[in-house]
Amino acid sequence: MGDVYTIGLFAGLGASLGVAFAGSLAGVRGAAVVASLLAAAGAAGVALLLAGWDEAVGGAVGGLLGGAGAGPVVSGTLRRGGTRGGTALLVTLVALGGAVLALVPLVGYVEAVAVPALAARLRRRAGDRHAGLRILARDEP
Repeated sequence: MGDVYTIGLFAGLGASLGVAFAGSLAGVRGAAVVASLLAAAGAAGVALLLAGWDEAVGGAVGGLLGGAGAGPVVSGTLRRGGTRGGTALLVTLVALGGAVLALVPLVGYVEAVAVPALAARLRRRAGDRHAGLRILARDEP
């Protein structure tokens, strides 16, 4: 169970690092790409120092997925009127919570998959945001 736990730990920490970088780079053009690359490099570097190459691969993949998944959420928040500082603070707090949850066995794997899945779901639902208001605006004969 040792390698399975540590790979999942670093995958979850990488995903959390990607979320934190995406929040701190809020409003910067191409923030999702930069956040993904920084998180992948950071998580892989820490994993190489503390564990081994397989944990480094897990951390890098988690960082890529976390940064790519959090980027659209952060940019959508800013488009809807959120401030850069407030968004960065809230997203960083969420990332800290994710880092703590990564300590639970197998939750790190779930985090690395759930962050981009949440972003994909939010992207799909973006067009349906005001569907209820169109129904209310119809004139009845």
